[in-house]
Amino acid sequence: MSLLHEHTTTTAADALDDAEVALLPTGSVEQHGPALPLGTDFMAAEAVARSVADRGNVVRLPTVPVGVSEHHRQFDGTLWTDPATFEDYVADIVTSFASHGVKRVVVVNGHGGNSGALQRVARRLRREEVAFAVPWNWWGGIGDVLEDEFGTGITHADEIETSMILAVAEDLVREAALAEAEAGAGGAWGHDVHGANVGFDTIDFSDSGVVGRPTEGSREAGDRLLSASSEQLDALVEWLAEQNVADLWPQEHR
Repeated sequence: MSLLHEHTTTTAADALDDAEVALLPTGSVEQHGPALPLGTDFMAAEAVARSVADRGNVVRLPTVPVGVSEHHRQFDGTLWTDPATFEDYVADIVTSFASHGVKRVVVVNGHGGNSGALQRVARRLRREEVAFAVPWNWWGGIGDVLEDEFGTGITHADEIETSMILAVAEDLVREAALAEAEAGAGGAWGHDVHGANVGFDTIDFSDSGVVGRPTEGSREAGDRLLSASSEQLDALVEWLAEQNVADLWPQEHR
């Protein structure tokens, strides 16, 4: 797998001739409690994207590290951008890359807060027949593994994200702070009041910025998460590479 930013313009030409699919990692720089690094989301996305390195038909684009994270703003270190700005930025990156002839893209995302914006970007680019950009969360296709390992879905700085970062950047996990993180954690995302979720900012329902049970994370579980997610991404790339781009554009009005 080629890394676009490591090429010169002349060697990039050769790589683009062979490329069928581009990978664009996205994530966030936001609080993940006292134990996990601020870059948890984009580092997880990068690690999964990196795992398909043996594919010669893939080019990896530079990571978009900052995402839609204003709901974490009360915690130190959090960076964020407006959803519309994020959408336009991602759209511009994909559009510029598509101008070189590669119109199939997987946006390898590590931050749930980006999901809505990425769906809107994907629709826009497809509608304009610029590129077919598939938003893909690294945890999206591995529900069976999540259930088997944890019996729950992903929340925030929880046992799932803790396991993943133990697998990909163990030296950045402050394991001694996991108990503190869990002691101040929320039990769910937001507060439900008569069917309405009124937890708009993370601090509204979590003292530590965590939701879940990070002390239950492990390197072994993280290795399994990374492997399962990598298999899903590899299969998605394989499927996308086989598609005729013209068949991916929107159908005509009936």
